[in-house]
Amino acid sequence: MDIIFIRGLRIDTIIGIYDWERRVRQTIVLDVEMATDIRNAAVSQNVSDTLDYHAISLRLTAFIQEQQFLLLEALAERCAELLQREFSIAWLRLYVTKPTAVSSAQGVGVQIERGMRSV
Repeated sequence: MDIIFIRGLRIDTIIGIYDWERRVRQTIVLDVEMATDIRNAAVSQNVSDTLDYHAISLRLTAFIQEQQFLLLEALAERCAELLQREFSIAWLRLYVTKPTAVSSAQGVGVQIERGMRSV
């Protein structure tokens, strides 16, 4: 199993449970690891033979900017479902960080893992 990853994808969205959070866009940060087999892409050097991290980043950004979430847990779950459905990803690990949620912390968030690790 090989891993394609995206680190530090910053996206502005409506997220939070407090009234003030429902009126402003806040930045969340995504880190995602996705299982794949890169051997065909290594031979062909064709992006269609691998997970296109640029296309995935664009899709996640568009999806999250279009939505509003109360909890990071809901955002993470919907993103995982989208990735598995639209990009046929068998296994992924997704971290969602909200950098400004706790002023004394660098960030808070959730980590989820979905699917089967073997590819």
